[in-house]
Amino acid sequence: MNSNGEGGERSAQSATDEPVLAAMHGEVLVLTLNRPDKLNAWGEAMERRYFDLLDEAQENAAVRAIVVTGAGRGFCAGADFDDLKAVSQTDGTSLERGRPTSHPLAISKPLVAAINGAAAGVGLVQALYCDIRIASPTAKLTTAFVRRGLIAEYGTAWLLPWLVGRGVALDLLLSGRVFLGEEAHAIGLVNRLAEPDAVLETALEYATDLAENCSPTSMSVIKGQVQRAMNATFDEALREADAEMRESFMRPDVDEGVNSFLERRRPAFAELSPSR
Repeated sequence: MNSNGEGGERSAQSATDEPVLAAMHGEVLVLTLNRPDKLNAWGEAMERRYFDLLDEAQENAAVRAIVVTGAGRGFCAGADFDDLKAVSQTDGTSLERGRPTSHPLAISKPLVAAINGAAAGVGLVQALYCDIRIASPTAKLTTAFVRRGLIAEYGTAWLLPWLVGRGVALDLLLSGRVFLGEEAHAIGLVNRLAEPDAVLETALEYATDLAENCSPTSMSVIKGQVQRAMNATFDEALREADAEMRESFMRPDVDEGVNSFLERRRPAFAELSPSR
């Protein structure tokens, strides 16, 4: 993807051996985990490519929202067993990387997961790192860790209880059982459901609405507010909201938001500052 957001389609068509494909759809970047023969199993090359593309998107003003999905029948079936076996034969130093597995949480633009099929282990974790999750009712999800002799990896012991509550999180983590997208939606792990052949389209429509109608700066600020509020008291969150509100009135987006509503047109919000 070049600096003005073009070339994504060309990348998706000509670089099919890439572990992650990138394609621009208007102002939405679609990232496709691309190892369909292995249900998009997670490995170091995929992680590097995915994180590189996220970093590029963060700095590219043409990208206002990001959709993450998987090629073929699955989203991401978890860690590549060859990589997992190699790690198990070391002292764990191979887990040390330049960017943590939780790196997507540092991206200030909205991330929408289109869970088109199996999401297991680290694959489910990457879906949890997204802001919004859309899944097929029949998609199979599992934490899987405990059934591989592992623990609640990558912050899931903190993240899952926050999303679905302690009891449900313990069920999912202690059992490592498979549950379907329909149950994931019922417990609040998935935001909305779509038919298997419409998951990506639904996610793209949602992300396009964000890109076209929501202030990039406001979305970035709100993501930061929500993350910080997870470890704050109500009074602390309220004080931050008051400060951010005062700042927002100093930006042109407020006038544009009001005027575009009154004039019944799409808002022309300012681009997100790279510093955000």
